[in-house]
This record gives sequence, structure tokens and C-alpha cells, in this order.
Amino acid sequence: MPVIKYVQSNGEVVEADVPLGSSVMQGAVDNMVEGLAAECGGACSCATCEVHVDQAWMDIVGEACDMEKDMLAASSSMRNNSRLSCQIEITPELDGLVVAIPA
Repeated sequence: MPVIKYVQSNGEVVEADVPLGSSVMQGAVDNMVEGLAAECGGACSCATCEVHVDQAWMDIVGEACDMEKDMLAASSSMRNNSRLSCQIEITPELDGLVVAIPA
């Protein structure tokens, strides 16, 4: 199972095993990672699961689709490496992925 590293706004790193086919958001929810509200439950209809993908992982994770970009546009913490964690599907290539949760 891939391990995802969630960097919380206080700097604490939480490592979690996340099943293949799940999402970065679901991994955070299942492992009680603080700071990710995930209010829409993964429907890509809010930006409460925004994460900042470590720059070293951006090529593997890829860019947001247009619908995701629209949701992120409403975020006050949006960066060039912002993604909605509900839209990042866990694959074997994401083992070790590092994402930061904005404050």
C-alpha cells in the first residue's frame, strides 16, 4: 500500500498507508489527518480538501482539470502546486507522495 505524507499547517508530518484506487483526501479522512475538511465528500464541488503538492511530485501527480481549477480559484491559499486531494487517485507511483495542508 502506498504511503502518503501529509504535512499539517503546524509542520507535523503524518504518514498514512492509503489503498490503491482511493484518493489522497480519503486517506486523510480515514487516518484522521487534521486540517482537511473535505466537506463535499470528494465530489469536486468545494475546495476544502486543497493540498499543496510537493514540487518534486508535480510531474507525477499532474495538473488539475478545468473543473478542479474552477474550485481552486475560490481558494485564498491557491498556489501553482495546489490540487484538490479528492481528485488525486492513489497509484503505485504515488508511494511517498508529500502534500502540505494549507492553514
